[in-house]
Amino acid sequence: MQCYVYRSSRRQDTYVYLPAKDDFSNIPQALLNVFGTPEFALEFVLSPDRRLAREDPSQVLANLKNQGFHLQMPPENDRPA
Repeated sequence: MQCYVYRSSRRQDTYVYLPAKDDFSNIPQALLNVFGTPEFALEFVLSPDRRLAREDPSQVLANLKNQGFHLQMPPENDRPA
């Protein structure tokens, strides 16, 4: 599956993965308000055996299929208290 990744303009180390380029229609408006303007980061082919730095590719694929997007937050130990 082709995957498009956008970084948050407001939250460091926060990304949203999409199955279609520039299609933010499945992301709730409240989340977009917090996320800020999405900034295109990269495009790649996502498969269950693809290694991702912080995410489980099977979970990302499931979220893309079921929700139309996947939200990647900073690791727990990197989040402000």
